[in-house]
Amino acid sequence: MRARLSLVVDWVSETGPNDPVFDSLLLTGPLVVALVVVLGRSPITTAVAAAYVGFFAAYVPYKALQ
Repeated sequence: MRARLSLVVDWVSETGPNDPVFDSLLLTGPLVVALVVVLGRSPITTAVAAAYVGFFAAYVPYKALQ
């Protein structure tokens, strides 16, 4: 379990610096949370949050494998 966590932390740290897409994802995250808080839980906000998490979860391994 600890080795898996270390692998994920390594992927994130390799992807993070000097990557505008990753930086945008980090800045967009609080906006997505604020959107859900302000508008409440609805199918639209759930879809936006799921899209955000899905893109984030796909982008980090994608950049790590390049």
